[in-house]
Amino acid sequence: MKLESPRGTKDILPPESFLWSYIEEVFRNICYCYGYKEIRTPIFEFTELFTRGIGQTTDVVEKEMYTFLDRKGRSLTLRPEGTAGVVRAFIQNNLYRNPYTKLFYIGPIFRYERPQAGRYRQSHQIGIEAFGSNNPLIDVEVILLITNFYRDVGIKQFQILLNSIGCRECRKYYKEKLIEFAQKKIENFCLNCQQRLTKNPLRLLDCKQTSCREAIADAPKILDFLCKDCKEHFNTTVKLLNNAGVEVTIKPYLVRGLDYYTRTVFEVVSPLLGAQNSLCGGGRFDDLVELLGGPSTPAVGVAGGMERLLLALKEEKVKLHNIPSSIYIVASPEREENSLLLAERLRRKSSYPVEITYGRDIREKLKIVNKLTGRWVILLTSEEEIYNQVIIKDMLSGEQWKAFEGEILKTIKEKEKEKWN
Repeated sequence: MKLESPRGTKDILPPESFLWSYIEEVFRNICYCYGYKEIRTPIFEFTELFTRGIGQTTDVVEKEMYTFLDRKGRSLTLRPEGTAGVVRAFIQNNLYRNPYTKLFYIGPIFRYERPQAGRYRQSHQIGIEAFGSNNPLIDVEVILLITNFYRDVGIKQFQILLNSIGCRECRKYYKEKLIEFAQKKIENFCLNCQQRLTKNPLRLLDCKQTSCREAIADAPKILDFLCKDCKEHFNTTVKLLNNAGVEVTIKPYLVRGLDYYTRTVFEVVSPLLGAQNSLCGGGRFDDLVELLGGPSTPAVGVAGGMERLLLALKEEKVKLHNIPSSIYIVASPEREENSLLLAERLRRKSSYPVEITYGRDIREKLKIVNKLTGRWVILLTSEEEIYNQVIIKDMLSGEQWKAFEGEILKTIKEKEKEKWN
């Protein structure tokens, strides 16, 4: 049998892997700027964490989790999302003793679903979680962080969708009205929604079936049922976003696919990605810490998919020209020892990848560089050795220059600057 990667997974190969590293580094840097620290949780957890935290009637728990028994018969699940594991770590490690805790994470998640563009069975999430404050300021900070991150990596076209799904009290009354409305149109809903009607009616608003979207088009809006505190929280969030120059679109039927959300919910979507257009989603989860056994702790966060982000970058034709070009050293046989020492010195002085090429002669080595799509070549030949010089060749333009060793990096940077200006 020919061994291949399982359906819904993907090998991330060079040079694409460099883009991943670059984007992750941009995300880390902006998180540090906002005061968030990195957390790394296990790739699998006890299944109960997700059934209790995410919700028994969600699609994730009912259909999409990778669950298995260990050798002692305990049920474990590969993490299908990041927040539940972060909350478990927050409780287990007593992080609630701090007035505020702000964390970010980067890592794979696993969901058994039909693979499609930007969605895999093993995909990768970036996310942040902020614990300890119910102030709308932190809701706005989370939205500012993630949207500034998208701008930093080159995404220009996106829209912020915003809603509030209230607290447990006002949502309870809204659910009653939603069930009353939906029962009159029960035959218009898909089988899944008919089954969810009494178990989890908010899922009706999240269904992507055309018949269901049409059926809820004139459903009651949860914004009309918010209690005084939830309404004030939402209005303040919108006001603060407007004051910060952030344009948002109020979507009264926006809910998130996981049960732990309260009050603020939002998505950032790209108009270039078709039906699967969500870059990230998030909101408040003020009840989740207590639900999982910790003290009552307000919290808010957001998570986005790396694969979907890369699709958006491709659609917007973003070229990340700050990715350093490789420098290849091509030496004549008598100068190969010099090439090793030169490569070490260049590596220590710059962030450029520096590689030595191997072959019988300079001609063969240059053919290798062409196949590797290298741009910068340092030629070491006997003729230049007399003058302690090298030849710098730009494989894209065919131009070349003679330079002393101390001028190599300066020359390359100047030529690259000319290109991008």
